[in-house]
Amino acid sequence: MSTSTALPLNEASACCAPLTRQPLDAEQAVDLARLLKAIADPARLRLLSIVAASEGQEACVCDLTEPIGLSQPTVSHHLKVLMDAGFLSRSKRGTWHYYALVPGALDSLATVLVTA
Repeated sequence: MSTSTALPLNEASACCAPLTRQPLDAEQAVDLARLLKAIADPARLRLLSIVAASEGQEACVCDLTEPIGLSQPTVSHHLKVLMDAGFLSRSKRGTWHYYALVPGALDSLATVLVTA
């Protein structure tokens, strides 16, 4: 059984020209700031990196607490922030939650930040 509570990345972040080509409107700036805020934490960046580098770009929450060195509730909070921003999705298998990188989520963010 797979359940995903991730919100899709705002279409503005996925469709807009890079920052250096045209100015962001107010809504785009708010959306981009929300995404950047979600990854602007060292623990969240590490979690995203660990999940993205895992086999199938998926990892069990049980395997994420030790490498980060934080408690399970804190790791779960950071994972929820990443899910709410649309970077990760979650599925439940038995008693464990597995987190997966949302395909294209990082690409969408990179597209907005690229200077070309």
